[in-house]
Amino acid sequence: MKPRLKVWVVFGERVKFGDGRARLLELVDQLGSLRRALARVGMSYRHGWGYFRELERVSGIRFLEPAGGGPRGGLRLTRQGRAFVARYRRFQAGLDAVADRRFRRAFATRRP
Repeated sequence: MKPRLKVWVVFGERVKFGDGRARLLELVDQLGSLRRALARVGMSYRHGWGYFRELERVSGIRFLEPAGGGPRGGLRLTRQGRAFVARYRRFQAGLDAVADRRFRRAFATRRP
């Protein structure tokens, strides 16, 4: 038994960034392709591309850039995108650590 937190960073009124989107960006960087990353998580290209265009618009952060090699050279994370994902992961890990400590205190079994 352990706690599980879901944390989002919300941009504007409705654009959320959480664990799933962070994982997707990590996959883009790993695979060098938005299309392959989206296929791996079962999301349509149209939906994923639209999400990242809107995320970049409302956040003011450019997350994706051409990886080189011409028009079919794929995509990768920008330096800014990589830094944002790293900050999000550190933030998430810190919250998980606090939640784990609080959970252990709240659900500790004590013998009389």
